[in-house]
Amino acid sequence: MKEFGVFLPVANGGWIVSRNTPLLDGGWAQNRDAALIAEEEGFDFVMAMGKWRGFGGDTGHWGHSLEAVTMMAGIAAVTKKIKIWATLHAILHNPAVAAKVIATLDHISGGRAGLNIVAGAYRGEFEQMGAWDPALDHDARYDLTEEWTQIVKRLWSEPSVSFKGRHFDFRDCVSEPKPLKLPFLICAGMSARGFEFSVREADGCFIGGRNEAETRDASARARALAAKLGKPIKTYCMMTVITAPTDAEAEAKAQKYRDGLDEGAVLGMLESYGVAGNAMTARAQGAFMTQAAVGSPATCAAKIEQFLRDCDIDGLMFVYDDYVQGLRVTARDILPVLRKAFP
Repeated sequence: MKEFGVFLPVANGGWIVSRNTPLLDGGWAQNRDAALIAEEEGFDFVMAMGKWRGFGGDTGHWGHSLEAVTMMAGIAAVTKKIKIWATLHAILHNPAVAAKVIATLDHISGGRAGLNIVAGAYRGEFEQMGAWDPALDHDARYDLTEEWTQIVKRLWSEPSVSFKGRHFDFRDCVSEPKPLKLPFLICAGMSARGFEFSVREADGCFIGGRNEAETRDASARARALAAKLGKPIKTYCMMTVITAPTDAEAEAKAQKYRDGLDEGAVLGMLESYGVAGNAMTARAQGAFMTQAAVGSPATCAAKIEQFLRDCDIDGLMFVYDDYVQGLRVTARDILPVLRKAFP
């Protein structure tokens, strides 16, 4: 059975970098309402990313965001059954703090907590607070994150933890209470080192590619590595859904968003990744930050069903230009098709 979740609009602008999209303010009301609709309509999980600095530009994209775990604790308290996945950064949060924070979220939610582990992607947001160690290169940050994850998992299951590694030194460290059930761990590392970490240490990994072939290859590589390690793994992908009553209206809407591309915000994003860019590279990046299904509800359902078949993944995490409208349409006209196709 496939899983279908929602990436909450925890940061302003969501996953379309455009001046022309409906207002997503990154505030509590929009996130709470999206989670409540997602639960009401039978989605499997909601997730929030952790964000500490935006990308500038005319829209100040992702410059306004709520803290992920605190917000998800609020959502956990007003929902009853949907899975609650929050995000923590290994280079920012001490493992003992992380273990207790997510255990607390698990108790609030009644055993529905999950944790998205981030090794540290955007340099700018951590450098501003003195939390970026330039001595740690990309692979070294994953070495640190691997130690971090091992400590967190042990604190969730052992009476006390002693650990001596390159990055952490724990001596008879305790963390009580334990989670009601072990939280689901996910990661989105796509580099060679990040991919290996995600499959080895997590229960699921977010994958992607420029097209279906690349996405299918990433899913196959994850499954092959998991099989070699003797463990299960689930693979997920993000999908932006833009719908309207007709294909032509949906395409016109999507084109309006493309025409409103906030080049300054895209350049800020590239700069935060440490990549130099100009207006040409910003336009090449485009307004949509994920793969997109554009069309009438029936067209989107057919496109998404084919995408799932082509890519051999376990689930999708949806994002929208308008979350209330998008969630309702998905629940009414798209999810039933997908549930029937993948029972």
